[in-house]
Amino acid sequence: MSKYVTLRVRSLKLSLLLEKRALWITAALLCVLLVLSVVSVGVGTMYISPWHTVQHLISGMNSGEMEANIIWNFRMPRLVLAILAGMALALSGAILQAVVRNPLASPDVIGITSGAAMMAVLYLAIYNVKTSIVWMPLFAFAGALFVSAFIYVVAWRKGVSPMRMILVGLGVSALLEAGKMLFLVLSPLVVTSQAKIWITGTVYGATWRSVGYFTPWLLIFLPLLFIIVRRLNIQVLGNELPVLLGGRIQLQRLAMIGTAAALAGSAVAFVGGVGFIGLMAPHLSRRLVGGSHGALLICSAIVGAILLVAADLIGRTFFAPRDIPAGVFTAVLGAPFFLYMLIKVKKQA
Repeated sequence: MSKYVTLRVRSLKLSLLLEKRALWITAALLCVLLVLSVVSVGVGTMYISPWHTVQHLISGMNSGEMEANIIWNFRMPRLVLAILAGMALALSGAILQAVVRNPLASPDVIGITSGAAMMAVLYLAIYNVKTSIVWMPLFAFAGALFVSAFIYVVAWRKGVSPMRMILVGLGVSALLEAGKMLFLVLSPLVVTSQAKIWITGTVYGATWRSVGYFTPWLLIFLPLLFIIVRRLNIQVLGNELPVLLGGRIQLQRLAMIGTAAALAGSAVAFVGGVGFIGLMAPHLSRRLVGGSHGALLICSAIVGAILLVAADLIGRTFFAPRDIPAGVFTAVLGAPFFLYMLIKVKKQA
């Protein structure tokens, strides 16, 4: 019996080869995300049973009940934003690990998240959140793109070496973190208090408006990502073999890093500096579905959403009435995971 399922769409000249095991695992992860979402929407200061939660989700906002108002106007935007941001950060990490060919690569480790956060903090300081947040992703994306381009240029030496890129990224990340802290110290107290909570990473205060501003970024870059997925499989082969196969490796690498910067930058603009999801989600997914980036990207997106939704759920329920930023709990999981990967890489070297 074949381990693969073939899907063909003759009208679009599209053919997909899918592994059955990866399909089952992806379906199971979607079920986990669905159950976690129902629990997240129902649990809070006002508890709503899972059955009533599902009923309100099916009937929509038209029931007029207080429970429906709480679910649809307060908890659902927070849940949807956490899912979208988790997906974006996980996909960005998966791209960077393929391009850099280093298991320690992620948008926060390599400095992309720091660049986006720096520009977003600058936006908060200049406009003091009085203007529309529609421009905030553009600032964050500009910061992420500038840092990515800077790392790419500095790491260039007759081509970009993945190891040089990650070393330069670590240095740039440390410099940006220091600059960001200095900027906050010199800023007014109001800006500093707002930015400090946001930098930690939180989906507190999410609205349908912020979800609406974030969604177009994913709608633009997700199709682009799945168009270049085959190039990601080639990137992990090294520098020489892709060239022999006819790949324009440096141009492809630049496009992929730009896509990773856009995904990470847009996520940072709305949920702040949530760390380590871009590091953990691709690794966990690789253990589940293997290294082929077709299944890996889908699985990474779902795992990233699960991690951020779970972190947000823990932050607002375990320490109620305090609302602890989700980034605190992703860091609690991610820091030991990073040390584990560092030791593992060192042993393999």
